Amino acid sequence: MKSASDSPPLGVAVIAAVTAGLFFATGVAQAQGDFQGATHLVPFDEDTIAYSKGKECGPVAALQDRINRGEVELQFDEKFGYLPALLEALRIQSNSQMLVFSKTSFQRERISPKTPRALYFNDETYVGYVAGSPLLEISSVDPKRGGVFFTLDQAKSEKPHFVRTDQCLECHASAKTMGVPGHLVRSFATDEQGVVDLNSGTSLVNHRTPVEERWGGWYVTGRHGEQKHRGNLFGKAAFERHEKEPNYRGNQTDLKTFFDTSRYLESGSDIVALMVLEHQTHMHNFLTRLNYESTIALQQYGHINYLKNITEGFLRYLLFTEEAPLGSPVRGSENFTRGFSAKGPRDKQGRSLREFDLQTRLFKYPCSFLIYSDAFESLPDVVKTRIYQRLWDILSGKDTAAEWQKIPDETRQAIREILADTKPDLPGYWKVAASAKR
Repeated sequence: MKSASDSPPLGVAVIAAVTAGLFFATGVAQAQGDFQGATHLVPFDEDTIAYSKGKECGPVAALQDRINRGEVELQFDEKFGYLPALLEALRIQSNSQMLVFSKTSFQRERISPKTPRALYFNDETYVGYVAGSPLLEISSVDPKRGGVFFTLDQAKSEKPHFVRTDQCLECHASAKTMGVPGHLVRSFATDEQGVVDLNSGTSLVNHRTPVEERWGGWYVTGRHGEQKHRGNLFGKAAFERHEKEPNYRGNQTDLKTFFDTSRYLESGSDIVALMVLEHQTHMHNFLTRLNYESTIALQQYGHINYLKNITEGFLRYLLFTEEAPLGSPVRGSENFTRGFSAKGPRDKQGRSLREFDLQTRLFKYPCSFLIYSDAFESLPDVVKTRIYQRLWDILSGKDTAAEWQKIPDETRQAIREILADTKPDLPGYWKVAASAKR
């Protein structure tokens, strides 16, 4: 999802960055490629992957089935249409709200700093809302196919119907999404109306992007100390003042001075939610790319011996080895932080990969929570077997390469123990060795 893309429906950027495709605005120049810079477009609509063929999977398709069977009735709200009911049905918390004001969506004419686009998300689905728009934007992550995009008419109906649209793939299946249907977050300067200057920022943002390069085109609420970022800025004068007075629009807790917040479910655009989103969208793209590459390799060669580079790149991202450090502690919405962390799962000591650090890095135990996702579980068994072996080598200290030594011994041990207690499909040697070392 990019800050919503300039493409037709959705692209929620993740819808990613932001919905459907999500459609987000923020990004960053990477010091290196994910795996030898391989971002060419994978032939995802041929028979091996068959992206546009067959029945959709995932939360949106499952919800549509329940609506059609009469098991779920979405209540229509006179102010917000189907938004509140849709979030509830998809188990998305409204406190995940993020607000993007750059004109980076097919609804660009409706979006501005006075009327930002709201994005909501959980681990696998994104919803985009523009006040007064005749439709909602939705994207979800199909476990095998990656980002899939939909719209929902904001007109009251007995049985609301999600309309799938592949037009978002014009932007949401590109080098910026690792060559697969996915989501992205971007960061660009805008003028007073939200028009983007494409020469002013970063075309891809994830957890490796320095904070000072993030959130151009976005509102940001929360505390972040003296470290600066590009959020809450629009127009030449604002950016010029920012250069002289860093953070003059930073550390915001209230956006009422910018626009009418009563038109939205929440009053903020949470800094921690944004950081989670930036990690998550790229992680999902990586999972999709790994699934595509391995599926094609197995069909063509019967093995995955040629996928070492992408597997190692995936492990580096999974374990946050290239994460940009925080320059100051970060504090966002207590409701979002608490709700996200509570989802678990937790090990015998009560620890979870969803626990935040927010002092020097995003998570206390730097291993992506998406290792529990359906997208990860849907990887071919031979791929998961290789990943589990490499993870064990890294976390046990068997692999002594410098890139893995960046993770302190006690942190690697904690991650190893958490996974041993919470991942039932781990090979037996994980369980035996983990128990022996406790």
